[in-house]
Amino acid sequence: MEQTLARRAWTLFEPVHAIVFFAPEATEIYKAAGLRGGWMGYFASRSAAMGAVGAEVVTAVFHNFRPAMVARAIPDAWTFSSPERALEARRAVADSALRRLWADDVASADVTEAAALALEVVAGLHGDGRPLFAAHAGLAVPAAPHLALWHACGLLREHRFDGHVAALTVNGIGGLDALVIASATGSGMDADTMQHLRGWTGEECENAARGLRERGILDSDNLLTEQGRSLKDSVEATTDALATDVWEATDEAKRERLFSLLRRLAVRLEAPDGIRYPNPIGVPRPA
Repeated sequence: MEQTLARRAWTLFEPVHAIVFFAPEATEIYKAAGLRGGWMGYFASRSAAMGAVGAEVVTAVFHNFRPAMVARAIPDAWTFSSPERALEARRAVADSALRRLWADDVASADVTEAAALALEVVAGLHGDGRPLFAAHAGLAVPAAPHLALWHACGLLREHRFDGHVAALTVNGIGGLDALVIASATGSGMDADTMQHLRGWTGEECENAARGLRERGILDSDNLLTEQGRSLKDSVEATTDALATDVWEATDEAKRERLFSLLRRLAVRLEAPDGIRYPNPIGVPRPA
């Protein structure tokens, strides 16, 4: 994909927030909050900003997980814990992971400056049609600079993600369809791993692939056709377009300063016990 302004930004802010998805300390921290298992911790902590919502809501807004996988964690999570405890645990995961990987720099001038600049960008975002972003935008900004930056990057992340789901939906691409299409590109993680991580069965994936072949999106080898590549490129371009305005409206000097700071910080998160590439999110290394 062309390295648009919005796509460049994504490669920089996504790792900072997404560290909570990869940090090994997450399991024990979520367990201490009453959440049973890593996936319950993930589903509960990411959806907690919306309140004690049901599995149907989480499945819809997260988009590409098998409904039965979500239902094994939600709503049971709210009997073992609460949205408030899940949010607190998630912040604790971020705090622990960033302190481990950034060490004393969590309180550095660079992190403090990056947090201020990112929050300034976030103030220009709007929540119309973006449920995950809007829910998280209602949370208080943490006082610690490294957590304020993590929070701001999370808002940028969920704003973009909500736009991506909209781009998929308007093109008639459901969650499983999106997973199969992503696997067909041959980049990122392999199809079997992604199928396992999202809870789908082999039969369900094959049925989805059959439907995409019938639509002319996949060929007989389950690779993207010209029509399929055009569709995928269109979805990605729409995702970028829906995330572009706020970056174009930001003063160029401030934007480039933020990008420079984020890049320096994001590259330090790549580690066996940090962000790994390729990854299930699909984000590439910082641009």
